[in-house]
Amino acid sequence: MFALDPRLENDTISLGNFPLCRLLLMNESSYPWFILVPQRSNLQEIHHLSETDHHQLWHESTRLSLWMERFFCFDKMNIAALGNIVNQLHLHHVARKVGDPAWPNPIWGYRPPVPYELRGIESLHCAVRAEFSELIKVDS
Repeated sequence: MFALDPRLENDTISLGNFPLCRLLLMNESSYPWFILVPQRSNLQEIHHLSETDHHQLWHESTRLSLWMERFFCFDKMNIAALGNIVNQLHLHHVARKVGDPAWPNPIWGYRPPVPYELRGIESLHCAVRAEFSELIKVDS
């Protein structure tokens, strides 16, 4: 049975479910930062996915990245599956802009997070619903 790691649960806002992954918004408004978590039990590494799930993860990652590119107009997309602190497989998608608070350094641990205001969460939730209506089951 799939269960989201408590740290991801605490640090993110759930936006819905793709066929494979839960789509999360990192509660850090300084950067457009989304996380895909394959909804499979006891999974730590990308290479542990089945071939079908592996292809689906990259499909969902690509769709998310293309939308982020259009929606946020960033300079660089950072995609990472680190897992040093949270070992549950999750794939970060962070849109970076020259001059953002941590540019050009990594965002992890750079400064305390700046949580979203409710209006910002609602706006992104609406944008996700509009973009992925045929693919994602969106949380209400």
